Amino acid sequence: MKFADLLNKVSNLPAFTVKFLAAGENLAQIRLQISRWVKDGRVIRLHKGLYTLADPYRKVACESFSVANMLKQASYVSLHSALAWYGLIPEFVPVVTSITTGRPQTIDTPAGRFEFRHISKKYFWGYRQVEIAAGNAAFIAYPEKALLDLVYMSPCGEDIGFLKELRFQNFEQINQERLDEFAERFNSPKLKKALKNIKIIINESEGIEL
Repeated sequence: MKFADLLNKVSNLPAFTVKFLAAGENLAQIRLQISRWVKDGRVIRLHKGLYTLADPYRKVACESFSVANMLKQASYVSLHSALAWYGLIPEFVPVVTSITTGRPQTIDTPAGRFEFRHISKKYFWGYRQVEIAAGNAAFIAYPEKALLDLVYMSPCGEDIGFLKELRFQNFEQINQERLDEFAERFNSPKLKKALKNIKIIINESEGIEL
């Protein structure tokens, strides 16, 4: 494969895998060629088998949420990262946090740090695919599910003190019916207590009755 062929295939992608390139090609030869392009700086290795073109050659941004989905295909962005993306919490979140049915893992890459938290398959729902930038799409939790995921996975996450420390804002992003539906679907006493405290905080802060 020539570099021009690579550009034709992947310049409109935020990242790509060796397996994607290997369709109809010799896998060993593709890996060897990719390693050469990594050495000369035209290709950047993000993780085992996952690469992106260097900036001068890539036509779209390499967004971290898209990379997170590609690092673990059975995953969606949630927890603090999703809450910050929706503007529900004010803090900048330097680590991209995702939910997966696979093993928990933290992966450091040139595109940033990615943390994957394990959850049971019965709770692996409540996400959607969103176009986050031109040429970039990612599976992201609904704002209500991101909040409930965080509560469920955090010790004492249902306590009002924990919830107030998150400094919620932009409550218009929360859909009342979806929040109630998702909390009921968890079928967890912890989530039922959290739901009451979340509504208390929203009423105190915004005067919105849920």
